[in-house]
Amino acid sequence: MYYISRNYKSLFNAAGKAKTDCEFSLKALGFKNLGFKQSSIPNSAIGTIKNFFGISMALLRLPFKSVLCTQYPNNKFRKLILFFAKLKGCKIITIVHDVRCLKGRTKDIQAELSKIVCSDVIIVHNEAMKTWFLEQHTTIPIVVLGIFDYVSEEKPLQNKAINKSDTYSIAYAGGFGEGKNSYIFDFDILAHSKYHLKLYGVGFDTNKRKVSEEASVLFYQGAFPSDQIAHKIEADFGLVWDGTSTASCSGDLGAYLKYNNPHKTSLYLLCGLPVIVWDQAAIASFIVDNNLGISISDLKDLNAVLEKLTPEDYALMKNNVLGVQEKVMKGQFVETAVKKALEKVNGQ
Repeated sequence: MYYISRNYKSLFNAAGKAKTDCEFSLKALGFKNLGFKQSSIPNSAIGTIKNFFGISMALLRLPFKSVLCTQYPNNKFRKLILFFAKLKGCKIITIVHDVRCLKGRTKDIQAELSKIVCSDVIIVHNEAMKTWFLEQHTTIPIVVLGIFDYVSEEKPLQNKAINKSDTYSIAYAGGFGEGKNSYIFDFDILAHSKYHLKLYGVGFDTNKRKVSEEASVLFYQGAFPSDQIAHKIEADFGLVWDGTSTASCSGDLGAYLKYNNPHKTSLYLLCGLPVIVWDQAAIASFIVDNNLGISISDLKDLNAVLEKLTPEDYALMKNNVLGVQEKVMKGQFVETAVKKALEKVNGQ
């Protein structure tokens, strides 16, 4: 059983963290890396050259009729990897991180599907994403992940307290550049007597506030690398919401929430935080069914929902989160999904 590690250029990028965490789980299951050692060179050109030589070497070393676990997207080299793996009669498992056509990045659905479903088994985020693949007439086996992991050597302990305060502190981790998540600034003009927000990420522009800084409920905490931020976030909840509107998750990013598992959800669970999520997001069922937080249709209602939340309600959610925290931290969700994928591959 093999995988091919590569260069992941940004330590501040959650996408890279998700893929390195998958490599952690694969290694724990006994998969061996055929490529160069995992790295994080920020220079794109140097990283691409390193990836090319590392992947080329790995494909030459790939044994015939073995199992190769790949991660998608890996657009620059995926065709090369699949060509050699199939030439050598290998079984291919693909962990799907992003579907670009669902994200609004491309309109050619069939072209993207051809890069994914040429595997023997695929692992997708959730039931909604599985349904979408089935609607596209996908015939290969599909394994549902449930939620991504957020691997950490040490458990974050800063949010261990279960006691309820008079107002809730809500963390939001994400980028704020080029108009992204501009809805954040609308919190200042919503009813907010029961909460304030702590913001983590790059690109926050204080000039976009709609009230004075003194009157604002937005408190910017800075940006941290993806392997450090879990130990920096201090709050009572984590917020999963995308787009430009507080009324619903709008635009391409908002629509994508109906299919994907945002990695920030896993980050919040690792931090020991219950999650506030849009009720139409695919991840909402995982949060609600396991009583790990609150789903809501419109953020203007958040204040009223928090007013009705009892200390007992919050304590129960918090305890449930602490149970999931251990699994996320150790990479157990990906491990479980890959084990299921191996069963399907070995049964073919």
